[in-house]
Amino acid sequence: MEKLLIEGGKPLKGDVRISGAKNAVLPILAATLLAEGPMRVANVPHLQDVTTTMELLGRMGVSLTIDEHMNIEIDTSTIEEFFAHYEVVKTMRASILVLGPLLARFGKAEVSLPGGCAIGSRPVNLHLRGLEAMGADIEVKGGYIHASCDRLKGAHLVMDNVTVTGTENLMMAASLAEGTSVIENAAREPEVTDLANCLIAMGANIEGAGTDTITVHGVKELKGCQYSVLADRIETGTFLVAAAITGGHIKLKDTQPQILESVLQKLDRAGASITSGHDWIEIDMHNRRPKSINLRTAPYPAFPTDMQAQFTALNAVAEGSCTITESVFENRFMHVQEMQRMGANIKVEGNTAIVTGVEQLKAAPVMATDLRASASLILAGLVAEGQTVVDRIYHIDRGYECIEEKLVQLGANIRRVPH
Repeated sequence: MEKLLIEGGKPLKGDVRISGAKNAVLPILAATLLAEGPMRVANVPHLQDVTTTMELLGRMGVSLTIDEHMNIEIDTSTIEEFFAHYEVVKTMRASILVLGPLLARFGKAEVSLPGGCAIGSRPVNLHLRGLEAMGADIEVKGGYIHASCDRLKGAHLVMDNVTVTGTENLMMAASLAEGTSVIENAAREPEVTDLANCLIAMGANIEGAGTDTITVHGVKELKGCQYSVLADRIETGTFLVAAAITGGHIKLKDTQPQILESVLQKLDRAGASITSGHDWIEIDMHNRRPKSINLRTAPYPAFPTDMQAQFTALNAVAEGSCTITESVFENRFMHVQEMQRMGANIKVEGNTAIVTGVEQLKAAPVMATDLRASASLILAGLVAEGQTVVDRIYHIDRGYECIEEKLVQLGANIRRVPH
């Protein structure tokens, strides 16, 4: 197992390229199961979750080839089984996304109940209820979802809660269903829209992606195509906070400011100067300490839960006091205890953290508990006095491509070492 060593105190400066979005590429890789011909997916980030998804597809017999630029060719004509093994699924909740495509195209699927980050309950019952409404027979036994159908039928699906993977699974399934499906209270995240755009490029008939009502007119077959994955807005946001927390000045390339407006507004209130163009964002803190900002997480287009931990780190060293309310997941303040070890003044009451900024964090050994918590502890380490040791960094490799190399490029003193 590896860990990161960080010497804090250096403002970040320079340019960095943003990778393809983890939360877009995983459903798009699952969607390749719907295609009759070969697919080529470009701008794929080199992440552990991508490797896991490729292993999942490979175990089914799908043919995959990858070039040096991380473009993946996928051919499902060699598929031999419709089974998603627990050993693979247990490490990544997004594995549930193969359920809808397998069922829609092949009429059968056996998928392990998923694992992933321990950040609260994310039940799959909404996925299953939606598929049952479309005519699937579903039984859960022995930790596996056993599903079968003839051809799925279009249905009117009202989601009890906004669920990104639930929306994606049902949208993929509906693409090959007979008739029209309407998904109400659908997730509006850019990654859902990116998946819809990929499905449309494959021949799907989808309207309303990016709104809370998605209409899918089922077609008989989908073709392979070439598709380039959306930029990662959470990686973008994380690097913006890294510049803000260190008083730095950086430019992020190959990203999309329009899908990050809630984060950019908060950084503006924290005192950052932000300029942007079609595919770049520049942030300059002018070596100033950030100001505290209140925030509340909620589904897109509101402030993303995946940026809460990073802003907790920012507020830990900001001028003033604030409250951070987590309304999406019930167990997502596990980074707070580790930041307290570094001298952060944070009190958690239910789903709210009250943060009073301190002028200086002190280095300490800390342990990552989930993907975004890992990022927040790295950010804290960038401004802490002394050498911070971040342990259990396998979480970070699930969602950030070469994070320490990109930070070194911006002048950070950070390195990966074996245990």
